[in-house]
Amino acid sequence: MKVVLQIVSKASVEIEGKEVSHIDKGYLLLVGFTQGDTLEIAKKMADKILKLRIFPDENGKTNLSLAQVSGNVLCVSQFTLYASAKEGNRPSFIFAMAPEEARVLYQEFFNYFKTKLPSLQGGVFQADMSISLVNEGPFTLVLDSKELFNA
Repeated sequence: MKVVLQIVSKASVEIEGKEVSHIDKGYLLLVGFTQGDTLEIAKKMADKILKLRIFPDENGKTNLSLAQVSGNVLCVSQFTLYASAKEGNRPSFIFAMAPEEARVLYQEFFNYFKTKLPSLQGGVFQADMSISLVNEGPFTLVLDSKELFNA
């Protein structure tokens, strides 16, 4: 499982010109799954994200959590995180989890995350979405379950 996390002052998702979700201060998460990912891994990732202390404190140090800044999360599925451009010029997506499996795991991840953060917002799985954001810092992390949890 990979997550690209960006600290934002605002972010939104539009589909066919209509806003379907938005947040103010918080995280925009782009979430991708690969073969072998499980709900256990997804839960660990959600818990890790909620515990991260990456917002600046009064001294400018990355020291505050999402809860400490009353932030929110916008979570968007992003299978292209597992694209490989190793060979040729056209990316291969063979490492991305199959859409049917990914849809189920993404929904389970989202539902678990929502038990921890009821105001969680999301995109629409497999929809053609337009994502808008204002990245603060800029501060962006790439979280990989294989690195974090030896998964």
